Amino acid sequence: MIGVAQRTWHLAGDEQAPEPLHMQSEVVRAAVADSGAQGDVLASVDGLDVVYCMSWPYDDPARRLAETLGITPARSGYSGIGGTVPQQLLNAAGARILEGSSDVEVVVGAEALDTKRRLKRAGERPAWSHRHPDPPGFPFEAPFHPSEIAHEVFQAWLTFAVRDVARRAARAEAPDAHRENLGELLAPMTSVAATNPYAWYPDVRSASDLITPTADNRLVGYPYTKQMVAVMDVDMAAAVVIASWSTADRLGVPEDQRVVLRGWCYATDPVYVAEHSDLARSPALAAAAAEALRVAGAEADDLAHLDLYSCFASSVDFARDALGIDANDARPLTVTGGLPYAGGPASNYLSHSVAAMVERLRADPGSLGLVSGVGMHMTKHVHAVYSTEPGEVARPDEAAVQAALDAAHPARTITAHHDGDAVVAAYSVVHGRDGAPAWGLAVVDLTDGTRTYGRTDDADVCAALEAEEWVGRTVTLAPDGNVNRILS
Repeated sequence: MIGVAQRTWHLAGDEQAPEPLHMQSEVVRAAVADSGAQGDVLASVDGLDVVYCMSWPYDDPARRLAETLGITPARSGYSGIGGTVPQQLLNAAGARILEGSSDVEVVVGAEALDTKRRLKRAGERPAWSHRHPDPPGFPFEAPFHPSEIAHEVFQAWLTFAVRDVARRAARAEAPDAHRENLGELLAPMTSVAATNPYAWYPDVRSASDLITPTADNRLVGYPYTKQMVAVMDVDMAAAVVIASWSTADRLGVPEDQRVVLRGWCYATDPVYVAEHSDLARSPALAAAAAEALRVAGAEADDLAHLDLYSCFASSVDFARDALGIDANDARPLTVTGGLPYAGGPASNYLSHSVAAMVERLRADPGSLGLVSGVGMHMTKHVHAVYSTEPGEVARPDEAAVQAALDAAHPARTITAHHDGDAVVAAYSVVHGRDGAPAWGLAVVDLTDGTRTYGRTDDADVCAALEAEEWVGRTVTLAPDGNVNRILS
């Protein structure tokens, strides 16, 4: 990494951020300038990747950005969605550089979702350029499962909460103690965000502030309040420039500006929530972390700096479990402040994470840093190890890692309808905008080894789900159309 840049637009009233295309152009130019190069880095760019933009459907995002920058890269691309995307793009760029097919590449993303939200409130629409005449649909990588559609298993704040409850039960933590632990996990991130000039919410908050439901901090998906979930409606942009060491020499990039990608790995778990054989952990997250460290020739204890993907507390805790980082470890878990506080701009958070890590390692030469990314519903995982120290770089054996995962952790079969008893494997309670519990979701185990979903609209049952531990409890389901109702 020879150049990085970030910008956050803190606006109010009728102020608007620039359109995403102009945000992207600004941070690419800033990242090029950040390299301190004597040569023309921008003219040397032969690969340009634009992270999927939720804010606006450009007709040809990468080409429009190249035109705006005045460059003609030999290769350009526009990504899919997910929290792993920017690091995956950097991994691919690194692979091309290793094989000699590329010298300088750029990964960039921008979102103006806060500006778009404020315009919508005012009854206006963005007047941005190059709109696609027939915008394609949201690029989901897999179709929704019929049973998840029936039970409204859509929102990440629900599915990650389900995983958090499963982990809580596996560790035999009491519900109230668990929520206190979540507050203690997330509160230090707010202190990091408070020192981050690019943070969306640069405010220090206590553990009690985060976990206590109030009118301004309602429960969203138990056990998460609003202040415990990623904030996506932000106006933020970030860019990273990656080059070969020899090209950095040719361009006159000072060595103290260079941060090296030393190891990486991407791996996936099953797509649908109920398919995960062990809801309390992520085998793919652990495998990706282990392979990235192996390739880098490092161990978790060698990592001085971390940025663990923090869309929700469960993604942080699953990563801590995989890396063997316990609650007494003094290392901060983020260099940005995390997605709920620094900001979680759709698929582009990792561009900010990498940019912040590059800056941190430049200030601490010789140290190692790790960033992690999580995509979809705890399904996609990427880890990368960075250092200021150059060295031999070997590619991860991602195919072997994935083959081993698929063999050892096959997806559980999802049964659509069930009439009778089942055992609760995990659950959450959805709250409405008024803060009151609206309905509960459970993932349940059936005696034939399959899984299904159950739903309750009973206020008393929802209250009990939050007050008591229901994982391991036998409940009775009855089909109601396509929904399995929890009767008791």
